[in-house]
Amino acid sequence: MKVAYFDCFSGAGGDMIVASLIHAGADADALRDGLASLDIGGYSLSIEPVNKQGFLATRFHVDLIEQARQPHRHLKDIVEILDRSTLPASVRDKAARIFERLAKTEAKVHGTTIEKIHFHEIGSVDAIIDVVGAALALEQLGVERVLCSPIPTGSGTVTCEHGVMPVPAPATADLLRGVPLAACDEVGELTTPTAAAVLTTLASEFGPLPAMIVDSIGYGAGTRDGARCPNILRVLVGRTAGEGDADEITVLETNLDDVSPEAVGYCMEQLLAEGALDVYAMPIHMKKSRSGVVLTVLCKPNQVAAMERTIFAETTTFGIRRHNVSRAKMQRRHETVSTPFGEIRIKVGKRDGIITVSPEYVDCRAAAREHGVALREVIAAANAAWAARSNG
Repeated sequence: MKVAYFDCFSGAGGDMIVASLIHAGADADALRDGLASLDIGGYSLSIEPVNKQGFLATRFHVDLIEQARQPHRHLKDIVEILDRSTLPASVRDKAARIFERLAKTEAKVHGTTIEKIHFHEIGSVDAIIDVVGAALALEQLGVERVLCSPIPTGSGTVTCEHGVMPVPAPATADLLRGVPLAACDEVGELTTPTAAAVLTTLASEFGPLPAMIVDSIGYGAGTRDGARCPNILRVLVGRTAGEGDADEITVLETNLDDVSPEAVGYCMEQLLAEGALDVYAMPIHMKKSRSGVVLTVLCKPNQVAAMERTIFAETTTFGIRRHNVSRAKMQRRHETVSTPFGEIRIKVGKRDGIITVSPEYVDCRAAAREHGVALREVIAAANAAWAARSNG
């Protein structure tokens, strides 16, 4: 699997993300052509090598034409610009999801709705170019999965359209909910709202560098000069090592002794519906001879805030324990096999020569009910069909 790991040791800006991907091998000319299909004007692009505090990097900059007037844009305006372009559908979808996340955050911060919010700095030409450029560069490189380090935000204050605000700015802080932040005493805004939106929308994991085979490395230069470290963003592009995969997840736990079994079950259903990787409850014997359960949730680091809100809302707990763990995973894919009971999806896992096959329970249950047979017969038929096809 082709992966891109963003190492944000000095923060990130939207322009730095695009620049790092160009330095890692994305086609600058093709990128210009794709961005030119957007129905916006009043700017020019400069893409050039620079020496940033002793390191060779690429600079990607949107130069605004002073005479050109730019309107305030709402989310629907930006989506229409994307739809009218000749960009690949996958690029338009990624960019639209990033701007939708920005719109929700801006609406929340300013106490209004997505329909009414207009983007100020975030909807300006350079932000649109940065967001679409990042999605397009990832597409050019064939990246299937985006990973990211913990993110430093900086310190001090930043001046925006609404005045002087502490770092991280409100929109950036909200976008980074549930994401691990890196300690940093560098003064200034190290991570911009645009970069925070791109990374939190596209990255599936935040943590240390994963096991991977690196094919190319890119450095994207920012506009400021860092006091303690070079203001550059590094991206490592390559492939996951071996047939398996590894990532980092968060484990949430809480002890419950005064909640009904029905309430625990409902909470588990809600957590799964919101995207938890797994949820389970184990009986325990607590202090004062109380019987209770440990509710455990496995989730991605960027889901922690949402999962904790649900647990606090649906149970009586006063506290939730959390810790990050690394996990090894099989490389997974889905196949469909034909059986006497209809088509059944099979989940196939592979790692280091070991193969695990598991028919999808939902498909098997539906087939068993439809044909009036035992569930185990459908499962056996699905396994036999997969084995026959694999050996054939």
